Amino acid sequence: MTRIVNNCVALVCLCLFWGQSLRAADASHSEQIKWGNESVFNEEHNTLGLFSGVLGGQIVLAGGTSDDYSRWGRNAVCLSENAGFALYEDVLSKPLAYGASITLSDGILCIGGRDSSQCYEDVFLVTMQQGKLNVSEDWPPLPFPLSNAAGALLDNKVYLFGGRKSVSPSRLSDSFFVLDLSNKSRGWKELPGYPGCVREDAILVVQNNGVSPCLYLLGGQTETEEGLSSCLTDGYVYNPQLGKWSSLGSDFPKGICAAVASGANHILLFQKEPEDTQHLKKENALWKYHTITQTLVKSECIPGTYDTMQVLQRNRSFVILGSNASSGTNRLYSLQGDIVPLEKGLGLVNILVIIGYFAVLAGIGIYFSRRQKSTNDYFKGGGRIPWWAAGLSLFGTALSAITFMAIPSKAYATNWSYVLFNTGIVFVAPVIVYVFIPFFRRLNITTAYEYLEIRFNVFIRVICSLAFIIFQVGRMGVVLFLPSIALNVVTGLDIFLCIGIMGVCSILYTMIGGIEAVVWTDAIQVIVLLGGAIFAVIYISCSLPGGLGETIDIAVANGKFDLGATNFDLKDATMWTVIIAACFTHLTTYGTDQSMVQRYLTTSSMKEARKSVWTNAILTVPATLIFFFIGTALYAYYKVYPENLSISIPNGDAIFPWYIFTQLPVGIVGLLISGIFAAAMSTLSGSMNSAATAYIVDIYSRFFHKGEGGNELHAARMATCVIGIISLSFAFLMATWNIASLWDEFNKILGLILGSMGGLFMLGMLTKRANSGGAIIGIVASIIVQLFVARFQTFHLLLYTASGFISCFVIGYLASLFFKKK
Repeated sequence: MTRIVNNCVALVCLCLFWGQSLRAADASHSEQIKWGNESVFNEEHNTLGLFSGVLGGQIVLAGGTSDDYSRWGRNAVCLSENAGFALYEDVLSKPLAYGASITLSDGILCIGGRDSSQCYEDVFLVTMQQGKLNVSEDWPPLPFPLSNAAGALLDNKVYLFGGRKSVSPSRLSDSFFVLDLSNKSRGWKELPGYPGCVREDAILVVQNNGVSPCLYLLGGQTETEEGLSSCLTDGYVYNPQLGKWSSLGSDFPKGICAAVASGANHILLFQKEPEDTQHLKKENALWKYHTITQTLVKSECIPGTYDTMQVLQRNRSFVILGSNASSGTNRLYSLQGDIVPLEKGLGLVNILVIIGYFAVLAGIGIYFSRRQKSTNDYFKGGGRIPWWAAGLSLFGTALSAITFMAIPSKAYATNWSYVLFNTGIVFVAPVIVYVFIPFFRRLNITTAYEYLEIRFNVFIRVICSLAFIIFQVGRMGVVLFLPSIALNVVTGLDIFLCIGIMGVCSILYTMIGGIEAVVWTDAIQVIVLLGGAIFAVIYISCSLPGGLGETIDIAVANGKFDLGATNFDLKDATMWTVIIAACFTHLTTYGTDQSMVQRYLTTSSMKEARKSVWTNAILTVPATLIFFFIGTALYAYYKVYPENLSISIPNGDAIFPWYIFTQLPVGIVGLLISGIFAAAMSTLSGSMNSAATAYIVDIYSRFFHKGEGGNELHAARMATCVIGIISLSFAFLMATWNIASLWDEFNKILGLILGSMGGLFMLGMLTKRANSGGAIIGIVASIIVQLFVARFQTFHLLLYTASGFISCFVIGYLASLFFKKK
């Protein structure tokens, strides 16, 4: 086996050396905008200050005024997806223009507006029913008349900023209002102001800042002391969760007249060159602003010259609407733009690397299948696993493909505030080593839940074992599905193909090779993971002109190494919250999770088992630092080269796969993608084997088959296969469903149940007075407490495990006092 590991290490090193001479996709090959043909509405129509939105795939434009402000309209125009215009007369109740308009699920909400003499506080909804536009005025009016305001929709709330209070004399506003659509009868509520000046015609757009969706306020116009209009170039961001404004600086281009969110973190800015520029030929430009790196890049010039521009998103495209200066007429024009994705494809070399990797895994499964003579061999490896391999397997099981992508993504988007959470095993390792392992080893058990029957009763054992099996099936489905999404988005690999490759390969080598195949493949996959991660850190840092020094300088200047706030606030992810959560989460995971406990039982002695835990704990620290530094290095790289960021990928966790695919050398791309597969499969194989172990030992052997032998070994392999197929099917279903909310609810419910398991084990190990009656009451009460905590958000979600642990332990112990001591 040592020879196999050495050969794999040599192969990895060879690939790293060879790949440096080859390049993957050219860095200059960024995504492009494909412009369609310009369409025109042949009849004269107002082009300024139009209410606009999208209804059933059709763009609706209503009201507005003419270029010389002599004509104010009530009509509406609809632009269909085939670029055809249709006119609807007298839709609005009065001539109106320059109001804010926001597309809702049931219509277009129009807010405020003005005519030639005054501003209005009206709010109404434009809907389309049976091919006819209707107006509903059953909406709370604004606190005062307002036009030229900026509006946006976020979390079912309408936000409105700034604008003009009156036409003559001109008075601008810096008011900030919100209307909760779930309780609109309460009307508009004024929010705290912002640090900038009063303005009108600003842009308000919603985009994620890497942590949560925020409101971005950009540009606009204000009035000088002389009463002249002045274009603004500053920007601000409002975080609704914190209720706080922050400045984005004043380097935005003049004349921003529209903006749309694009991808995970981009805002596309549409610039109409202002009249005070000295260029002989006026040009309209498209800019890309990135909310995480806060970088601004001029993308390209927009075809044609538009005096006015409104931009709406329709499906995956955006449509520019306005008047064309070169036409000399007061007509509406439309121009559609589509983002052309980067050409995808792995190439022969990368595919061969991936195939070679899977061939090695299959060989390991076949090799160890010859050594499986009993369930003791299949589930515990016959005690033949060396401590260092068991330690690597512990580490590999804890590190899933989600983590492989999510940790760099988290560090890239925020800072190092979660680094203490990932290294929490160091804090709890002594408890695992000196409390849990002695219990499990002395009892000579195969599953952690056997202990629960010995200490309490069989009912508690079976319930906890079933909860673990169900949770592992769901977990395996997600571990298969989520990385497949990222790989599909970045490389073009079919989601079903990714799921199938990882799932089938994991099922095969886990089913035939048992825990030994799982442990040794985990060990090799950890080497691939860490080797690829170390290469990525070096390669990303060396890609900057100043190398590693510049990477660190950029990170320090932007607070990327911060460990979070030090105040003791359990509702926020402060440093203390993270530390407390890390201790309880890792204590529960490493002390009660069968996929972890099983590794302790594969070694030959208690001493060896303890060494495996320390190996994992010691390895976790540098590995965590490496993966966090990958995210930090990615931030520095894209801060310097923002033009290489994707403007279309909707998944923020795909930033590392995106870099791998677009920037790394050929061959290394295949190796790193194999690393993503490795991270997923190390978790999959461990979960499959441990879930099968729990079923065979806690249910099958306990109730249906008391013997030991070939039949039981066959049943174990079949259980592994069936559990793997169910998990694979679950992942396939996820690929066809809108799974985000379903998985959130699934994880929340089972997480609330499993969060109490750590408290249950500690209740049995640390107290003599605890009994089965008290334990059952503790579990039920803990679930109730958890539901209360989740419903009222008493603590930060990181502390859910801690609240479940503590409530089960305390309530279970107190309840035990009311039962007779046996």
